[in-house]
Parts: sequence; structure tokens; C-alpha cells
Amino acid sequence: MISYTEILIRLLLASLFGALIGIERERKHWAAGLRTHMVVCVGSCLIMIVSAFGFSDILGTPNVTLDPSRIAAQVISGIGFLGAGTILFSKQGTIKGLTTASGVWAVAGIGLATGGGMYFAAGATTIVVLIILWALKPLEFFYANKYRDTTLRITTSLKKDNTELLKELLNKEDLIIQNFNIEKDDDDNVIYQVKCFNLDTEKINKIVSELQKNEAVKEINWAH
Repeated sequence: MISYTEILIRLLLASLFGALIGIERERKHWAAGLRTHMVVCVGSCLIMIVSAFGFSDILGTPNVTLDPSRIAAQVISGIGFLGAGTILFSKQGTIKGLTTASGVWAVAGIGLATGGGMYFAAGATTIVVLIILWALKPLEFFYANKYRDTTLRITTSLKKDNTELLKELLNKEDLIIQNFNIEKDDDDNVIYQVKCFNLDTEKINKIVSELQKNEAVKEINWAH
């Protein structure tokens, strides 16, 4: 049987590990912040302790067969419901909260490792998760800005011939087109919405400058 001191040490360590990751999420103002990560980690730790030691008094008795790992295993699947609550899907099709959801899942694993007495594994995982969430953020931001999708909105006159403009758009080597939509407004304008991939600001400005030379073009806007 595990001692009271050891139980307290494991629970306190779990709260510390959860707090370290929760603080990183808290500064982003996500719904799952400091307290959520601490509670998940401590709860997982307790479940692991109960799973490993809670039935020691009846193990070995006649006609009783238990798998002490089964209770702890349910944490991994059960935590998915909490993780799903942190994921937001906007009307524009943008999904947010996946990193926080995966962080909550990782914190549950850290809690299980702490409850099982695997302090080094729990501590090392906490450090690795913090590096992923915090230290790698500038690198992710750099590549996201450089290679994220760009939408060009080109307003043209219906009275002008847009054939050359369309040819120019479709034949540009810098434009990797994902979606191409055409609509007409009440002012007899034709609006082309072109969603492109892998365009940096320099390429966008160059393309806009070239397209503005076409006499059919009235206005060009772009946004990431």
C-alpha cells in the first residue's frame, strides 16, 4: 500500500505540472486555462493511484480477478469530451482550440504518469509540451504568415471584356489557385474571388500591381 506522504507528493507534483502548461494557455485567454489544466492533471493522478493501489486489499482473494490498468485507461478516452469543449468552429470555417484540446489530453497523460510514480517521464513530458506550446510558437507564426492562404477579391466592370483578365489570372505561375468564385453585384460589376496558396506579401503586391494595369479592373483587395 502506498503511504500518505507519497500520495500527497504525487498529487502536488501533478498540480505543478498541470499549472506549468495551464499558465501557457492562460496567457492566450483560452477557456481551458490554469485551473482546468491543474484539475485535469490532479484528477488523472488520483485515478491512476486508485487504479494501481485502490483494490490491493481484495487482490489475490479467491474468485477475484482485476486488471488495475483498466480504470486509468478510461482517462485517455474520457478526456476527449473535455477536449472537444475547447474546440471552436466559426462560421467562416476556421477551427480554433485544437492545440488547447491536445494540451488537455497531454496533461491527462502527465497526471497518469505522476500517479504511477513515473516522475521523470511526467517532468520530461511537461518540459517537452512547454517547448512545443511556447518556444516553437514564433517558428509556427513565421511559416503561417509566409505560406497561409490568401484571397484576392477583384472587382471588374461587366461592360468590359474580362477574357484577357481571366487568362492572365489562370496563367500566372505564382498563383496556386484553390478556389475560384464569380459573382455579380447590383452595380453591374463582376467580382472574382480567388483563393490562393503559398503567397507572401511581396508576391501579392506584385500580382496586384500587374492586374491593376488591366482596363477591366476597377478594384482589387486581398486578405489572409
